[in-house]
Amino acid sequence: MALTHRPERSLAEIVGRLGGELIGDAQIVVRQVATLAQAQSDHISFFTDGRYRHQLHATRAGAVILGVAERNATPLPRIVVENPSVYLARVLALLNPLAPQRAGIHPSAVVDPSARIDRSVAVGAFVQIGKNARLGRGTVVHDGCSIGEDVRIGDEATLYPRVTVYHGCVIGDRVILHAGAVIGADGFGLAQEEGKWIKIPQIGGVTVGDDVEIGANTTVDRGALDDTVIEEGVKLDNLIQVAHNVKIGAHTAVAGCVGIAGSAKIGRYCTIGGAAGILGHLEIADHVHISAKTLVTKSIRQPGTYTANMPFAPHHIWLRSAAHLRHLDRMAERLRQLEQKIDELKKDQT
Repeated sequence: MALTHRPERSLAEIVGRLGGELIGDAQIVVRQVATLAQAQSDHISFFTDGRYRHQLHATRAGAVILGVAERNATPLPRIVVENPSVYLARVLALLNPLAPQRAGIHPSAVVDPSARIDRSVAVGAFVQIGKNARLGRGTVVHDGCSIGEDVRIGDEATLYPRVTVYHGCVIGDRVILHAGAVIGADGFGLAQEEGKWIKIPQIGGVTVGDDVEIGANTTVDRGALDDTVIEEGVKLDNLIQVAHNVKIGAHTAVAGCVGIAGSAKIGRYCTIGGAAGILGHLEIADHVHISAKTLVTKSIRQPGTYTANMPFAPHHIWLRSAAHLRHLDRMAERLRQLEQKIDELKKDQT
């Protein structure tokens, strides 16, 4: 969706809509959000990190959003809230509303006569919609999307250009699929016979819950037999690979370039850092946080933060550290022998 005309709002209007404690001139009008360093008098800015305190003191912003503990950190007009980051998100949405899309089907779209499309749906140019597909109230399908046979898409979903949803997949309400996302391609199912790979048909589907957002060029493969499942509120960044029969629990967030192998089960309220990898058939508990570039090779049964990567260093130091790692087994054996000799010496002394 394109942005509509950006409104201007007084601080009184913002607090009236979104809540918060207003300190200072309620009639200050702001037109946009900006960083402390770039803000001008018609901007509202935000302070969420003490490292930028010097910018807070120097900012030209007309007003600032900040937390309760920082209520007196500036003399500027300010809105004091419990969670400045969440409040910032709501102010951004208030000042940058999306333009409503006009309902209707573009003349160039190819829609099977058996498809059931609510009258309020907007379908863009060169969209293809297959047999028995169903699109719910207020859904928007942008140009060039392909929606397969028997697909179910809920209410108020948004499919950005060139999204592909394969046959039999189910997409919930208020789901956002960004450009180039592919939902329901075949999982990587293969068997070997006499030195050749034999394709295993993938007859499951993909089920995506309500309020899920899936980033650009992210792929979610269909299940081999049962469905791949993305539960409600999950947020997937760009360029993620979700393999067949994976289950991602509700409200988990996954950063870009993560690879999740087949049949892995990830709990609720987890976070997975960029470029992490999760091997197949593992189980990850609720409230687990995996650091960027971590390779998860075993199931994680307890909540907490897990990290498994080698920090960067000057190349010659990194090479030396890597060489030491190759000899860990031998070093461990030598240490065991030394400990044994120490124990023997202690016994001789007694």
